[in-house]
Amino acid sequence: MDIDRTTIPGAGVLHSFRTRRGTRFALLTESAGDRRLLAYLEDSDEPAVDIVLEPDEADQVAELMHSSPLGDRLARVEQRLDHLTGKRAHR
Repeated sequence: MDIDRTTIPGAGVLHSFRTRRGTRFALLTESAGDRRLLAYLEDSDEPAVDIVLEPDEADQVAELMHSSPLGDRLARVEQRLDHLTGKRAHR
């Protein structure tokens, strides 16, 4: 995936994405904290879809986008730390 980061004065930061299949979308993090998901049609520089997310909504979407849930990732880190320190997990 190609990712570009652009600061837009007075608006925020725009992260533009292009997947391996050529799909384009973006995340605009506004100065006020809201996030906007933008999706583009082929050959268009204007977003076809503009979804405004409040910070807590953006957090929920981000959690779903992870390849595994946060609890599972934390458990793997704990297991690795236990292995490295020679301790056994008390579960």
